[in-house]
Amino acid sequence: MASLFFRRRLSPAIISYKSLLHGGGEFYLLQGNMATEASFGICNCLRKFNSSTAARKVDFTDLTRPHTWYPHARKKSRNVFLHVGPTNSGKTYYALKQLESSSSGVYCGPLRLLAWEVAKRLNKSNVPCDLITGQEREEVEGARHKSITVEMADVTSDYDCAIIDEIQMIGCRTRGSSFTRALLGLAANELHLCGDAAAVPLVQEILKVTGDTIKVQYYERLSPLVPLKVPLGSFSKIRTGDCVVTFSRTEIYKMKKQIEAGGMHRCSVVYGSLPPETRTRQATMFNDASSNSDVLVASDAIGMGLNLNISRIIFSTLQKFDGVEVRDLTVPEIKQIAGRAGRYKSNFPVGEVTCLNADDLPLLHSSLDYPSPVLERAGVFPNFDLLYMYSRLHPKHGIHEILEHFMDNAKLSEHYFIANCDELLKVAAIIDTLPLSLHDKYLFCISPVEMDDDISSQGLTQFATNYSNNGLVRLREIFTPGTLKVPTSHTALKELESIHKVLDLYVWLSYRLEESFPDRELASSQKAICSMLIEEFLEGQGWQRPRTKRLTQKSRLISLISQETRQKF
Repeated sequence: MASLFFRRRLSPAIISYKSLLHGGGEFYLLQGNMATEASFGICNCLRKFNSSTAARKVDFTDLTRPHTWYPHARKKSRNVFLHVGPTNSGKTYYALKQLESSSSGVYCGPLRLLAWEVAKRLNKSNVPCDLITGQEREEVEGARHKSITVEMADVTSDYDCAIIDEIQMIGCRTRGSSFTRALLGLAANELHLCGDAAAVPLVQEILKVTGDTIKVQYYERLSPLVPLKVPLGSFSKIRTGDCVVTFSRTEIYKMKKQIEAGGMHRCSVVYGSLPPETRTRQATMFNDASSNSDVLVASDAIGMGLNLNISRIIFSTLQKFDGVEVRDLTVPEIKQIAGRAGRYKSNFPVGEVTCLNADDLPLLHSSLDYPSPVLERAGVFPNFDLLYMYSRLHPKHGIHEILEHFMDNAKLSEHYFIANCDELLKVAAIIDTLPLSLHDKYLFCISPVEMDDDISSQGLTQFATNYSNNGLVRLREIFTPGTLKVPTSHTALKELESIHKVLDLYVWLSYRLEESFPDRELASSQKAICSMLIEEFLEGQGWQRPRTKRLTQKSRLISLISQETRQKF
């Protein structure tokens, strides 16, 4: 596999970087008027803080009125439209039609895959649209529309129209604060919210204090979804268009092997730790009737973000490990996954859903009949300014102690909860040992890293260490280009997936500390090779139909890597 390793520490140097503005879990490069506005606001706040003897009486842990954090949006009389209904009901389609016809706008999605899809759709419809995610910036000349991941929402700009997709995720324990921030902070004449009807009462309650006008439009499913009364029982009954759902990568590959051993079907796979590009290609293969792949084995990653031509959803189990415990799937989770069967205007206009085992059928049927529980609270999280002001009262505390103390003492209204920050605390425990400013420490804390993944956590630690020592992080200091290989085992596959995450992290940091992380192009090209090699592994797994002569591995690699990219190695 690739060489990821630690090298000597470099000599300290003065760190210089662009100004950054924090916004509910993301930082943004400031340009033009935005930089002036943000700098003025922070400096003005600091002047008041430093000049007032009563400053220490200010309670920076008071989060009871988060709508006041977004004065730009409060100046607008927003028209809010809730488009709610089940999967495959057309709710997002109608919201996107409004976005296409607007003079300017933004789509905020929960996944990069959805942001890609919407940007492609708008540009194809001759509506120039930029794509902005944590790891991508694709600007289109003359664009007045943007398709973004929700964490990237700009609450300082004006829009004619804005969409927040999957609005029920305001109740997500980890990412809910990003959806709440977009809901309260987007300054748009029209704000369209798409998602589950379970979010309606909470959104209405939250927006009572904003002065917005709210209208609710309910949608019905466009194609029937039929819960089957009998379980699948055996993989010998698998048929073309089926999707088997399970909740661990080990089980995914185990079931793929069992299905393909029958000699009748070839499986694509989709799960969360696969690179987004790989997930998209696997889905494309499954959707393509002319490809070898006619069955999908997947995790709940199929619940959103991919258009799939699924005839029948088969739950191998209705339990999953959620990072804390093994539990039953919730009603919304079952509905979200089951609803992927029978996509409107697909090859399978009638969707079916069942379980592998008969014991799971009662829970499946009752969940599909039962309405999703109404959301009671939305996630919030303090922005950097609040944490910084709080830190001024506790100058000897590191960011781990500041975060921990802030979380323990935060005051909330009955409609909000503090988003889970366990991952941030894991990073903070490491970053606190480095001579970095609070601002830089917070940036590394909110970066997209899985600390339970050894390679990912080592990558972040090395990036932060090199940055603190020298203010400059070259990718080659921990990664040797040209050493990536097609994995030969599932252990090697998992390692390659982790390497992709480290490269993804470098790209993310390069957009926020551009001068200090200058190798974005190299990291991006290596990410693409990672995805390609993972595809090679997936292609070589299990039964294959006879094929015409294949290119050798070396020839395939050379044919897929551009001349310009190859010259870098």
